[in-house]
Amino acid sequence: MGNTNGNPDVRLMKGNEALAEAALRAGMKAYFGYPITPQSEVLEYLTAHGPEHPEVVILQAESEVAAINMIYGASGAGARVMITSSSPGISLMMEGISYMASAQLPALIVNVQRGGPGLGTIQPSQGDYFQAVKGGGHGDYRLIVLAPASVQEMVDHVFEGFRLSEKYRNPAMILADGALGQMMEKVVLPPAGSLAPPDFAWATSGKSSTRDRNVVTSLFIQPERMEQINLALQAKYRTIEEAEVRCESIGMDDADVALVAFGLTSRICQKTMELARAKGIKVGLIRPITLFPFPYTVVRSYVDRVEAFLTVEMNAGQMVEDVRLAVEGNRPVHFTGRMGGMIPTPEEILAKVETIVHQPAKA
Repeated sequence: MGNTNGNPDVRLMKGNEALAEAALRAGMKAYFGYPITPQSEVLEYLTAHGPEHPEVVILQAESEVAAINMIYGASGAGARVMITSSSPGISLMMEGISYMASAQLPALIVNVQRGGPGLGTIQPSQGDYFQAVKGGGHGDYRLIVLAPASVQEMVDHVFEGFRLSEKYRNPAMILADGALGQMMEKVVLPPAGSLAPPDFAWATSGKSSTRDRNVVTSLFIQPERMEQINLALQAKYRTIEEAEVRCESIGMDDADVALVAFGLTSRICQKTMELARAKGIKVGLIRPITLFPFPYTVVRSYVDRVEAFLTVEMNAGQMVEDVRLAVEGNRPVHFTGRMGGMIPTPEEILAKVETIVHQPAKA
């Protein structure tokens, strides 16, 4: 399905299907997954188009637990790998994800979130923020987390997710939501082969006569050795925090109130900005694109320039904790959100902005 005429390959695609096509074009060599709404189209698309890519292994596993361990094995053998699921399915994968972080194995994990907790609903949510950015499994580990706000970014973050994951030998996650997975938008698809194949000299791909054997494991029985592994991981995470922050600021030059939102919610906030400014309220938007590393420095840079922050999420208030850490108590940080698969409207957010603006000053 590649484009060979030299013109941009522009299509109208559903988010899940665009992501799947992007993975094929990014040189994915193995995909293991399990159907769960609202991301099942990824598996369906890959299965339908798999015959066009005989070099790619595409397999529906018997469970999410099986699938993540297949990803562990394929990555350890040196393949570029991806797995997708939705919230309850990602929960089942947490042990395997922790193993991969300890073994320092690259992989792209996609969570097209649905409402929870529990089986919840099939409607969109952002309730998995804590799970993604704080390390949902056991131990002191972090994932690189990218938050798309459009179908185009679903495509772009596949390439970026593979690149970052392989650069740092660390699992990366695309944290999307059910609405982005299901909506259709125009996308520009990169040409196949535009992401260089990985060079995994550490992989268990067979011992040559010129090097020692490669070992991939997350088991280190001696506590002294386990501590050294942890120290190395923490140093790597600090390097990622210093080098890989991505964030977008919109209308912040003259803003009195800063909205902070990621993913789909950030697009809704842009309409709120328009409505607010039509009423003479100067509202701007800070959109974290990487959730880990979180753009603490970017948020902090606006503390002396705005009167208040308002974090908008489709959950009970999760990213707001990181915004408060960034602000360090120097400005009020408010929160508004919807849960259970409900999507906030621009008008609802504007109403919250107006309550903030009209609050009486403290004596």
